[in-house]
Amino acid sequence: MSSKVLSLLLISSFSLFSCNGQVSKEEKKVASEKGSTTVKTAVGDITLPAPYSSKSVTKRTAMKDWPEGATPKAPEGFTVTKFAGELKNPRWTYIAPNNDIFVVESNTFMSANRITVFRDKNKDGKFETREIFKEGLNMPFGMLILKNYFYVANTDGLYRFPYKEGDLKLTGSGEKILELPAGGYNNHWTRNLLANADGSKIYISVGSGSNNGENGMENEVRRANILEINPDGTGEKIYASGLRNPVGMDWNPANNELWTAVNERDDLGDELVPDYITSVKRGGFYGWPYSYFGQIEDPRMKGQGKELVAKAIVPDVSVNAHTASLGFAFYDKDAFPAEYKNGAFVGQHGSWNRSKLSGYKVLFVPFKNGKPSGKPQDFLTGFIGDEKKANVYGRPVAVTVMNDGSLLVNDDSGNTIWQVTANK
Repeated sequence: MSSKVLSLLLISSFSLFSCNGQVSKEEKKVASEKGSTTVKTAVGDITLPAPYSSKSVTKRTAMKDWPEGATPKAPEGFTVTKFAGELKNPRWTYIAPNNDIFVVESNTFMSANRITVFRDKNKDGKFETREIFKEGLNMPFGMLILKNYFYVANTDGLYRFPYKEGDLKLTGSGEKILELPAGGYNNHWTRNLLANADGSKIYISVGSGSNNGENGMENEVRRANILEINPDGTGEKIYASGLRNPVGMDWNPANNELWTAVNERDDLGDELVPDYITSVKRGGFYGWPYSYFGQIEDPRMKGQGKELVAKAIVPDVSVNAHTASLGFAFYDKDAFPAEYKNGAFVGQHGSWNRSKLSGYKVLFVPFKNGKPSGKPQDFLTGFIGDEKKANVYGRPVAVTVMNDGSLLVNDDSGNTIWQVTANK
């Protein structure tokens, strides 16, 4: 059964309603009086307030230049340097098998729509070559090299181009092997890519087209999903669903589980709903838009999708509400201290729907034996300049582990890529 047919069946079974997302003042009052809910996660219990316990607030930040000589702040024992600057929204990074570093420069407004390639010829950790690899794309994000092809996930489709190792230019218009639903609510335009170990499958993350289904579920076909396809674009299946905006994806090095970072829904108050990182089960449903953190019902979808809510999976690790947690990568190298081995880094782009700023940093989540073993810890901070004035210097997105064991952090709003290295 194709993913499109499956999605339509879900819609016909559970979504025969006008989903306008409107909740009356009385309904909000009732929801806010229901009290908090405690949920058991992989790293301990979390207590979530009732919806509307606090007002939904819009608080936009203003970008300021980094002060001269300033960098983000890492824990003691690490050094932060500027890997590359003067980029235009460097949103995502991909490390090729030959160690070439590809950076997507892309955004929703006045997008550069290009990929830049950096090459470190002598392997000293500093690039000598910087070239425009491909221009004229349409809000690109995910990149992937498989065999003799370079894959690019534009917002509206997956393209592949002929490629041979060492190419510094990608020529031609490419072959569109898969149509994808373009754009989405609150800039859910990114389409990330990940291949399995033998290159026989590609996984594509596609965010929702709305906050909580308010545009009607007929407009959410193939959205809020991780899709699975063959390398030629055929055989599409829904690998997992109910993921409002999955972006970063990686394989757990201890057990080969697929993990992702998910950007959750807005407008329910300061502490709802927490973004999360989680293992992703084949065929799993993670709640959106009917519920969150398992069976906690979204009051805007009251009574709808009951069969789906009953099987909704509780995500593994909360990484706090409205943090826009987008970047995700396991640390599988040995250059960092032993406690970082096989743990996960999370890039948090930062809040807009919260009275107090949240996110704007990189978190580290420790793992042991393939499972989260502790609560998230601040790893890279200093992106907020003046919290009261809502001034920020940058916004982290991609977190990418280099072959030398250092960590690259894409600061898209700061137009910079930072490199974090462990001191010897």
